[in-house]
Amino acid sequence: MRTARFTLDPAFTIGEVDPRLFGSFVEHLGRCVYTGIFEPGHPAADADGLRRDVLDLVRELGVTAVRYPGGNFVSGYKWEDSVGPAEDRPRRLDLAWRSTETNRFGLSEYMAFLRKAGPQAEPMMAVNLGTRGVAEALELQEYANHPGGTTLSDLRAEHGDKDPFGIRLWCLGNEMDGPWQTGHKTAQEYGRLAAETARAMRQIDPDVELVACGSSGQSMETFAAWEATVLEETYDLVDHISLHAYYEPLDGDVDSFLASAVDMESFIENVVATCDHIGARLKSKKRINLSFDEWNVWYMSKSQAEVSALDWPEAPRLLEDNYSVMDAVVFGSLLIALLRHADRVAVACLAQLVNVIAPIMTEPGGPAWRQTTFFPFAQASRYGRGEVLDVRVDSPTYGTAKYGEADLLHATAVRAENGSVTVFAVNRSRTEPLPLDVALGALELTDVVEHSALADADPDARNTLAEPERVVPHPVDGTALRDGTLTAVLEPLSWNVIRLR
Repeated sequence: MRTARFTLDPAFTIGEVDPRLFGSFVEHLGRCVYTGIFEPGHPAADADGLRRDVLDLVRELGVTAVRYPGGNFVSGYKWEDSVGPAEDRPRRLDLAWRSTETNRFGLSEYMAFLRKAGPQAEPMMAVNLGTRGVAEALELQEYANHPGGTTLSDLRAEHGDKDPFGIRLWCLGNEMDGPWQTGHKTAQEYGRLAAETARAMRQIDPDVELVACGSSGQSMETFAAWEATVLEETYDLVDHISLHAYYEPLDGDVDSFLASAVDMESFIENVVATCDHIGARLKSKKRINLSFDEWNVWYMSKSQAEVSALDWPEAPRLLEDNYSVMDAVVFGSLLIALLRHADRVAVACLAQLVNVIAPIMTEPGGPAWRQTTFFPFAQASRYGRGEVLDVRVDSPTYGTAKYGEADLLHATAVRAENGSVTVFAVNRSRTEPLPLDVALGALELTDVVEHSALADADPDARNTLAEPERVVPHPVDGTALRDGTLTAVLEPLSWNVIRLR
């Protein structure tokens, strides 16, 4: 096979990686919360009912911002239900997932979870703009963030949280363009509501960071027109606009599935173009960034039937996709796409964190383990900090039904503050290894620290309760750095991390 090539040069960069690019998402959906992160009575539970084995894995994963409490769930959410003594909290029907919500885990428990997950774990709170509006958002903000001396801030103290939560990052609703959303609105309706909510929240705190709802996907009929209309109303009031995207192989089209990041990069670039067009039309010098606050591989076509069959159970097993090596390679490619647009993607949230289309799985009363997708995220979060270098590949290609000719190589590189460089690369070929040459230009690098790969002779290999360590990254031999050129061979259908110093 022809060798894939690219050149790295410190003079040509994309932008600095915002740590919040490695965020995740906790929604009251299925077992993400209950028997996921929160299971009082479990042998590993702490005094707050949080599973310590899950917290260990969350820390290993390297998650930063954690979006909460939804998702579709937030559009029927009453924040008041989630505070105060747990035994007094009401039980509610959750229309989004046809489940019964007990509210045993609420706002205080969420903040306790973040504190225990580590100092890098930042709250990202969504407000309900589906069935509620400006007044309720302001009440939640006052309860959460005001130091004291008001009814709601004093109520927080009475509930046991004397210090304010200090939530800086807020989502103004969720997927309001979607007809499935409780309280679905037109772009004009949502844009006005989001603008009024943003304006009022900034009256309490001018420095809050706000995310307006963008399209639920590039395939939505209203895509781009939605963003343009919403930003006409909110441009000077918000900081980010959201993007959501999920990928799965449809009708057996594996080749297109492996090139899913082609669509993700197109989505990002089209939203950036729309944002900048509105900014130019408004003659604004402000730049709107992107919050890709839901992304993953999700076998959505399967889960739709699961939800419709429910009869209001508590914490049912929902959306518990078991990921293969192939899924993990696509997942890694999506991470590469986000890093390649670090100049505009300021926040990204892997949906979700535990059990629900998640990198971490648990069994009630039993163990927790890592899915195949755990490893690319953990490696990217650990080594993908710094400045993204401009990578323009010269690669052999292959044909796809959805995206035409796609590169077999998908890659990016990040230069850390100490000058070391990490190359993240995916070989999309299912059958052939891919030789790789990287010219390192003016980078003063002399050694290959490590080349690890996630790959397997069986692309359908998975980690399960019975075999929790069936798939793990393995070292790759033969990768070398000589005379300013890195040479490597990428295994078929593989996610690769090559660390240089």
